[in-house]
Amino acid sequence: MNETSSDASNRSGEFSQRRDAQTGPMVNGWLVIALLVCGAVFIVREFYPNPLPLFNPDAESLPITPRGDLAADEQTTIEIFNDASRAVVHIMTADLAANQANFNIQETPLGSGTGFIWDNNGYIVTNYHVIHNAARFRVTLSDNTTHNAVLVGGEPSHDIAVLRIDSRRLNLHSIKLGQSSGLQVGQKVFAIGSPFGLDQTLTTGVISGLGREIQAINGRVIRDVIQTDAAINPGNSGGPLLDSAGRLIGVNTAIFSPTGTSAGIGFAVPADILNRIVPQLIQNGKVSRPGLGVFIFDDATVRRRLQRTGVLIRDVAPNSAASEVGLRGTKYDEEGELILGDLIIAVDETPIETQADLFAALDKKEIGDSVTLHFLRDGEEMQKKVELRLIE
Repeated sequence: MNETSSDASNRSGEFSQRRDAQTGPMVNGWLVIALLVCGAVFIVREFYPNPLPLFNPDAESLPITPRGDLAADEQTTIEIFNDASRAVVHIMTADLAANQANFNIQETPLGSGTGFIWDNNGYIVTNYHVIHNAARFRVTLSDNTTHNAVLVGGEPSHDIAVLRIDSRRLNLHSIKLGQSSGLQVGQKVFAIGSPFGLDQTLTTGVISGLGREIQAINGRVIRDVIQTDAAINPGNSGGPLLDSAGRLIGVNTAIFSPTGTSAGIGFAVPADILNRIVPQLIQNGKVSRPGLGVFIFDDATVRRRLQRTGVLIRDVAPNSAASEVGLRGTKYDEEGELILGDLIIAVDETPIETQADLFAALDKKEIGDSVTLHFLRDGEEMQKKVELRLIE
């Protein structure tokens, strides 16, 4: 069957329509892409016309902007540091040992810490744990001169020790002493020390707690300790804690940190305790402590044996205050039966539950003071008035 011209024309039209339907979207897509490329090229050329050179031969120093006066609190801080730092010293300790090969005496460095000049006679205060077990001491003053020092005395129960250097021909600057009894949480404080061997470092903070307790090197509890958030690091031990008037209010003694570096919790022995102990160490090389003249059992033994709290007397020293008033120690009778001694439960109106309570109550007293001792004997509560005496 022959195809007519009209049929061929129709098929040709249909093919053209299908081709236009297929190529139309493709042309539009390429057009959009071309426009996007042109736009991107325009943006790049507009904002990044040429690669930036690495160097500029015309570079100059920036002009200095005038600073103006320091703020009032900054000036105060600088004045406090400049004044107090003259009294702060760096302490290096060493031990002496015989060389096994030639028997010569050799020094072995032990550690270092901080201290401060107590008075113009060359007495220097630091922590007891700074000088513990050391045989040689060297003190570097703020003028960078180094001097040999000798140990005057130490009080491990309050972590305080006193050294002395030869002050002749030296122009010493002593610390300004303040009081710790009137301190308040929130007061600004300044700590000066030599952390990690870095000389004359200042940190600032506030008093973040009062009446804290820490353990001394001999196991006794130091009470009424100051807590501060001023950074205290290894080497700060023995350095002064100052108030905003530049007065000594405490001796930096410990930090609470699992890593051994400052974690925002530092402790200082208060100045009032220091001012009571240091003069005794300078006078006698030891602290004259009032006591009863009794030997006591540890707290765990009392709790296990009696199932209660209190301080159980193990023995009474002869010719002591306790023996004169008839206090009784623990002993065995003729049949071998154990007779418990007196159990101290209060001193005056202060309840006594542990050894630490008894030590704290007696530490507040002076030699010659009288206290009323409350105790249990054979289950009966008794009391006696005791005059405290010097404990050798």
